[in-house]
Parts: sequence; structure tokens; C-alpha cells
Amino acid sequence: MTPAAPMLEADRLALRVGSRWLCCEFSQQLVAGQCLVLLGPNGAGKTTLLHTLAGLREPGAGRVLLGGRPYAGWRALDAARFRGVLAQQQPDHFSSTVLETVLVGRHPHLGRWGWEGPEDERVAREALDSVGLAELAGRDILTLSGGERQRVAVAALLAQAPQLLLLDEPTNHLDLHYQIAVLDLIRGLADRGRGVVMVLHDINLAARYADQVILLDGHGGVCAGARDEVLQAGLLSRAFGHPLRRYELDGRTTFLPD
Repeated sequence: MTPAAPMLEADRLALRVGSRWLCCEFSQQLVAGQCLVLLGPNGAGKTTLLHTLAGLREPGAGRVLLGGRPYAGWRALDAARFRGVLAQQQPDHFSSTVLETVLVGRHPHLGRWGWEGPEDERVAREALDSVGLAELAGRDILTLSGGERQRVAVAALLAQAPQLLLLDEPTNHLDLHYQIAVLDLIRGLADRGRGVVMVLHDINLAARYADQVILLDGHGGVCAGARDEVLQAGLLSRAFGHPLRRYELDGRTTFLPD
């Protein structure tokens, strides 16, 4: 039996913005059931890398394969059904209800002239319930707090039901309770066979949820591999420009500034 292709693969990938190389060439694979975290200091290129992995921009060198094929080999609609993207910011220019906003996630599953039906509404309401916002389905999106709006964005991605989720700072605007709740939810999707790529700022959350890590140092360097290979105090200290120490506390790996 031929093994399934990786859900996502970076093959000798390098990123360039203008004349600046954000990272040198590296290769990495993500298979179903795994969570990959992109980590690094501000400005290192984490969002640029996520967008490249999502097929939203061309790499400076190398290629990205989605399910074993380059993005050029996918119909846009099929790619939208296979992979979904959570953006870092959620601009809302028009008034709409929370439920209507989440239903946008169902659009890849509708025909060109299709309208959302009862099944789409069921999926959207279930997604809202999973992020603790079922009771806000009728609220105007413009009246939400930043944290509530972020959870609505996560619900829209869940309603899209992609096999591969790419999330840019999913903990944006969330307090501690909802940071853990949302990351537990995302980790649970991976444990049930989805693929997850997410940008995080918190090293300790990366240590808690990642199977693999890509660490950008902000100077073109990149270290990619299994979580425990990359999350080393020396590598992290150099990347973030501050000495860190690694501790094992109650069975969890924790990094603290020196």
C-alpha cells in the first residue's frame, strides 16, 4: 500500500522580501495528526512563512506541496476545501451577525449560485458552540470585543472544515482561559487526524502544543524539526536575543528568561 503524501511539505524553501532573505533553505513535512508551530522574534517572517505555506505568496526559492502537489496543480475551490487560513487580523467593514460571519466559512462547499442551507447553519452553530459563543449568534459583529471577534474567526475556520488548518496567531486578543481553550480545541483536531500549522509568540505554548517547530531567528537563519530538537535553550536564546533556561515543571517543559 502506497503511503499517503504529507498534507504539507516545504521543499528547499527560502523566503525573500525585497533584497532581504528572511530564511535560508529548509525542508519540512507535516502529516495528518501533527501540529507545526512557527516561532521567532517580531519581524522574523512568521506570517510571511505562513502565507507561503498557505499558497498566498510565492517563495523566494524552493516549493510548497499541498497533499503532494504544488498549488498550481489544485483548483482554487478544491484547495479551499482542503486547507483553511486564519488571518492575524479580522477587519469588519460592514455590519453582519455573528452567525452570518461564521457561515462565510461554508462558501467553499457551496455551488457558484448556492445558498447556505440547514446543514450549513447546523455546522456553523456547532462551530460557534465549540468556541463558547452559541448565545451570540444573533449579535452584530461590530459590537464584539477583540477576544470575542477572534473566537468568531476561529469558528468560521472550523465551519470551513478543512483537513489542514493554518492559523496566524490564533491566541490574538484572548485572555488566558480562552488561549488554552482555543489551543486545546485546535490540538484536539490534530489528534483526530487534521493537520495544523500555527504562528505562536509564546515559547511555552509552543512547547505544550507542537509536534514540530520551525524557528526563525530574524537574520535569515532557520531551524526546523521535531519540537524537542528545536526547543533548546541555546537555539531559543540566540533567536530571541535573550538568555533562556529550560526547566521541567510538573512534567511540562518550560522556558524562563535568565
